[in-house]
Amino acid sequence: MGLNSCLNLEKAYSEVKTYVINSGFQDEIEWQAKLCFDNVTESTFLREGAWVILNSGMRESVIRKYFQDLSFCFFEWESAKKIAEAKKFCYESAIDIFNNDRKISAIIDMSVRICDLGFNKLKECLEQSPIEFLQTFQYIGAVTSYHLAKNLGLQIAKPDRHLVRLSDLLGFENVQDLCSVIAKDSGDTIPVVDIVLWRFATLERDYLDTFLSYTV
Repeated sequence: MGLNSCLNLEKAYSEVKTYVINSGFQDEIEWQAKLCFDNVTESTFLREGAWVILNSGMRESVIRKYFQDLSFCFFEWESAKKIAEAKKFCYESAIDIFNNDRKISAIIDMSVRICDLGFNKLKECLEQSPIEFLQTFQYIGAVTSYHLAKNLGLQIAKPDRHLVRLSDLLGFENVQDLCSVIAKDSGDTIPVVDIVLWRFATLERDYLDTFLSYTV
């Protein structure tokens, strides 16, 4: 019998979720809860893809400062075709705001690929093999592909280092299993469980010991 079978995970998650909400992140939870893959548009994919590319290897709080201005440089993610046709303008205006050639180029490359492939075909590829397909884009790798899939409304948890540590502590084989069990018990979706646990870990320095104490 694993450690997780002896713990009150539903109680712990409820405590953690209340903590996160009281810390001012209810809107973040509600945003994640509303995401549905069936409703994902080309604009949604462009925006979320760019967000994940920019966040790769950086703090979310840093990218948030630049993202609104960068969105303006990419026509508010209106369409891949519009970005592809004006890629020189997009690059030059974006690089003045966020001086990272590889990441700005990766966003443009993503837009060109979507324009060439067509969004309907892209969505088919996502349905068939989401993680593998997302990793074909620049700057979307082994962990960030899960991040993007989650932000597109797929029932996938991101193996972030915080969640990996928590799942290991609680005796789960992986983050997906941890979030799936809590989702079943709580009624929240897997991505919502993911974002609640992740946000808690960013807020609470001793998140591992604190979460474990809540399970008693």
